[in-house]
Amino acid sequence: MVKVGKAAPDFTAEAVVGRQFTNVSLADYRGKYVVLFFYPLDFTFVCPTEITGFSDAAPEFHKLNAEILGVSVDSKYSHLAWIETPRNKGGLGDLVYPLVSDITKQVSRDYEVLIEDAGVALRGLFIIDREGVVRVQIVNDLGIGRNIEEVLRLLKALQYTEEHGEVCPANWQPGGDTIVPDVEGSKEYFAKMK
Repeated sequence: MVKVGKAAPDFTAEAVVGRQFTNVSLADYRGKYVVLFFYPLDFTFVCPTEITGFSDAAPEFHKLNAEILGVSVDSKYSHLAWIETPRNKGGLGDLVYPLVSDITKQVSRDYEVLIEDAGVALRGLFIIDREGVVRVQIVNDLGIGRNIEEVLRLLKALQYTEEHGEVCPANWQPGGDTIVPDVEGSKEYFAKMK
């Protein structure tokens, strides 16, 4: 069972990196943060907006020592064909992170995002820390795309809390006020409330 605060299920699977086939293992990314996201199917409608959005934002994730992995139940051949399809034709064009083939559906099952009777994954997103622990878990229904800026904000909040030992309130943005997580320390933050 996937739980925040517990080890992320490891996996090794075939993937397309650039336009080449290779094996990708979650363990290969130990020491970095990982944004692992699942999407339902290649050649669909909401999925390319998310996949290309993550690719376009990849430099921002890399600045935060984070790698991105996209996963669906499609074959590596389907992934490659979609990458080779231009964006203005509903394709992905060049991507800067691996698209993992979960053709056996085991990775989706292990992360508890597989809709068994439909054979596709929900839009699950997991932020995994440098030690391989799940720190953020968000699952959307099939028709609801994710906000890439929010994923970046969550990653920044996670890193802030790790570095400073303070916690981030609702709607926190980098540079915003944080809370010392004890009764006395938190009074400074709450004293500013209206």
